[in-house]
Amino acid sequence: MIRRLLLFLWLVAGAYDTVSATAPGSGKRIVLISGDEEYRSEQALPQLAKILTVRHGFECTVLFAIDAKDGTINPDQRDNIPGLEALDHADLMVIFTRFRDLPDAQMRHIVDYVESGRPIVALRTATHAFDLTTSKTYQRYSWNSKEWDGGFGRQVLGETWIDHHGEHGKQSTRGIVVEDQRDHPILRGIRSGDIWVPTDAYKVRLPLPGDSRPLILGQVLQGMQPSDPPVTGGKNEPMMPVAWTKTYGGKSRSRVFATTMGAAVDLENETLRRLIVNACFWAMGLESQILPRTNVDLVGYYKPLPFGFGGFARGLKPADLLAHRPDQTRCAPNSADQIRLRISGGIGGGSQCRYISMVLRIVRSTQAQLEQRCKCSSHHLGIGPPASSSRK
Repeated sequence: MIRRLLLFLWLVAGAYDTVSATAPGSGKRIVLISGDEEYRSEQALPQLAKILTVRHGFECTVLFAIDAKDGTINPDQRDNIPGLEALDHADLMVIFTRFRDLPDAQMRHIVDYVESGRPIVALRTATHAFDLTTSKTYQRYSWNSKEWDGGFGRQVLGETWIDHHGEHGKQSTRGIVVEDQRDHPILRGIRSGDIWVPTDAYKVRLPLPGDSRPLILGQVLQGMQPSDPPVTGGKNEPMMPVAWTKTYGGKSRSRVFATTMGAAVDLENETLRRLIVNACFWAMGLESQILPRTNVDLVGYYKPLPFGFGGFARGLKPADLLAHRPDQTRCAPNSADQIRLRISGGIGGGSQCRYISMVLRIVRSTQAQLEQRCKCSSHHLGIGPPASSSRK
């Protein structure tokens, strides 16, 4: 008997800073899929989900690469992302995976979603989301597919993995708005040059295929500070697109937004958060709801780990993201404004898998109470302050 843990973070759209019933995301379900070894998607996507839920009223489910042996979040476990059946009823898929080799039973939900014509928002390594070697059923989705040139990355998003363009870990990226796209709804509230990320730009083949429309170009900088000057010479002549839109499918063409930015440390940049949240609105046809300055304030404490292989926080389970163990001297939520955690377990499916779902409901919140409350969350994934030692 094979026992697996299905663990996911479900952020319910009952929390909104003003009125949940009329929040722009009310009634819309977003599934965010993490699973990369390098850029800390397991930190980035929970924060993005909190912003979408608390600030805008969406219902968000975050999925993780789970170690089959102990149920911990393990980005190095390339063949297991439990809970993908949540896509069956999703209004938007946000994907941030890298070289996943998923079994057919899991991959099927992703493929069915993609082929349904529903929208997609893809971050950083999603251009090379899959490397399907153990099963031939969906092998064409692999990043290096010859049958379906470039697989999911090239065919659906607009590009697959080619190479680093900026020097990885040494040359950061400044986002430059494409001038003739300045009025695009996704760029509402985005000023050219305000996006800065420590990750490097990826190389793409120009022009991008089909109806791809670059929105942001990546200016390669000489160093790892936002004030660093651009490099001279060929790397910025031309600049690579680092965010673009596209459509995919037949009669019912899905809206697609892809960006090669989005690492957990990248999300410390407010303007990049605004770009991605705006893209989620646009993808679901909610562009009329995009404000001139969308609220993308971080929810709670957020100090993500730096990017790099082997650098993820070990031994943590999705439940640790929801754990609320208040220090009564610092943070004691009252009964009318609290986080309620329900853990339900059961046996289901032919393989008698154990399914555990964690449901986080934020009943009421003002921004001040929420910020205070989140200081008591687990710091291991960048969502709570260190108990005694400083971050290295």
